[in-house]
Order: sequence, then structure tokens, then C-alpha cells
Amino acid sequence: MNHQRVTIEQIGEFDEIVDARTPLEYAEDHIPGAINAPVLSNEERVRVGTLYKSSPFDATRMGAAIAARNIAHHLDTLFADRPRNWRPLIYCWRGGKRSGSMTAMFNMIGWRARQLEGGYKTYRHTVLEALGTLPGAFRYIVLAGPTGSGKTRLLQALGVTGAQTLDLEELAAHRGSLLGALPERGQPSQKAFDTALVQQLRAFDTAQPVFVEAESRRIGAITLPVALVEGIHAAPCVVVEATREERCALLLAEYGHLLQERDYLREQLQKLVPLHGRERVQAWCALLDSDARAALTEALIVEHYDPAYTRSSRRHFAKLEKAPRFAFHPMRDDTAAQASALLASLREA
Repeated sequence: MNHQRVTIEQIGEFDEIVDARTPLEYAEDHIPGAINAPVLSNEERVRVGTLYKSSPFDATRMGAAIAARNIAHHLDTLFADRPRNWRPLIYCWRGGKRSGSMTAMFNMIGWRARQLEGGYKTYRHTVLEALGTLPGAFRYIVLAGPTGSGKTRLLQALGVTGAQTLDLEELAAHRGSLLGALPERGQPSQKAFDTALVQQLRAFDTAQPVFVEAESRRIGAITLPVALVEGIHAAPCVVVEATREERCALLLAEYGHLLQERDYLREQLQKLVPLHGRERVQAWCALLDSDARAALTEALIVEHYDPAYTRSSRRHFAKLEKAPRFAFHPMRDDTAAQASALLASLREA
């Protein structure tokens, strides 16, 4: 059945991509645009795998029976409206029995189905290769500046004006600091982040600069690829500056939900005891308990975030000292106009 196998380079030749793995495998990461049609459910894969350890034959027989029932169900539901000339590409973990059984059955029906050689493992290998080389193809301009200066809002405004922007915190679903977890969604898996990052980079024009926020190697639980981190750290910077009042207002707006979850916030603050000492952290917790939101925000800016920014920026961004300053007002409604002004000043420089 080798004529029914294709390579990763032929992926664009098909009408649809079908991921035959379990929902858990699919959720962790999948080829962009693929739909999930599990040949085995999460629980069924565990059952077959457990039986395989004692009896490979019995496990294979059980797996074949389950796969036939599941594929039949997909034919009656998910694929019921596919036309006669439909050309699907099917893959599983490594191009084995799950995608092979679905490919064979689809071809018996009359569809020109093909199986991806090497499965998801081959695709993942191409992503890792791209992460090692693709970041080096671009010129970056780094938005630096202390926490609360509005770097993310400026980055988004630059995107509105048509500039190329890489929002790593959006891709990682995390604001990058100790309190940076987003209340509305969890972080993606590392593999899903890598896939999304490669997609984003491939959409960029190498002739145009890419604006990106200053980041360390990790954003929450996500690790950035070495080639990208090196490119960002070596790039020219713009230092985004906002008044302390504006920074406090912005942090209260963006992190206000944490003040409603005092137990969680107190737990996070306790993690800073090794860095700041018990007395200072207890003072922050006292402000939290008394609902002194503005005072707590200002204390964190002055005593934690600003010193951390100074240490990190000096260590990682070699071109920061001579970087131009840009006064930004993140709480105003004219952020797009401010972003246009920044672009104009950079063109003139």
C-alpha cells in the first residue's frame, strides 16, 4: 500500500487533513487545519495498549474491531457529506495502523485518500527544524520598558497600523510575569505554541521589520526557541515610557481580577519571599487584606517590577543603553495614532 503514502511536502495537495489520533493527542497539538476523527478514543487507546503488553495478537484484534466501529461512525456522521472526488490526507502518531486502516477503508469507498508518511512525528520534526532556522530570517525591533508601560497595547496598536507584530504573550496565553496567567484561558502545550509560532513566522515578509516585546526565555510554562531569543536580544530596542500614574492605572485594569482572588494572589506573593524577604512580602499582603489596591500596585511597581526589569534588561539587551525613548499613554483612546507617530520617528531616525 506504499502508493497510498505521501510525504510532508505534499500536504498542500489535499482537500482536507484528517487527524486519526485520540482527542487528547489532537488537543496537545495537530497539523494546522486538521480535523479530528479518532480511530481510537482516549480510553480505548489505553485499553489496547495495556492488553498489548501481555498479548499483542489479542490487542491487535481488539483494536481492529474498535477501529472499524469508530470509522463506520465517522462515515455516518462527520464524513457523510463528502463528495465522490474528495481527497483527504490522513495521519496518526507515526503513520501506522490507525491512519492506515482509515486510509484503506476510504479508498475502498472510492475516495482518493492518502496516508502521511511518518505521521505527526514527521510534522513535528519539520516544526522543530523551522524553529531553529526561521527566526533568523527577520529583523526585529524590540519594545522594551518596565511592567505597566503599555508595551502590549503599543504592539497591538502597531498591528492595527499595518506593521508586522509578533505577540508572543498572546500566543503563549500569558503576560510573562509572576502574576501573568490569564483568567479566561490556560496556556497551550509547548507543541501547540511551537506550531502557532511557526505559522506566524511563515506569514511574515522578511523585507519588513517585526515588532516584538522584550521577553526572557520563558513565558509562564512556555519556552521560546533559542534562535528567536537570540534574535530578539541582539535587536535594536525602543524603550516605552509611561508615567507611574498611567502604569498603576494600566496594571489595575489588567490585573484587577487578581484582587478578587486574594488567596491566589497571596500565594503568588509568597513565592517572592526568597527574593524580597518575609517582611516586605507581609507588607504587600497587608495592603491586599485592607483592599488598598492602588497602594499595592504602586508598591509592586517600585519594589518588585522595576528592579526586576533593570536586572533583566541589562543582562539580556545589549543595545538598550542607546535605544530611543518613546513616551506612550496606554490609557488613552488614540493608541493607533501614537503607534503611527512611533513608526514615523523610526523612519526619520
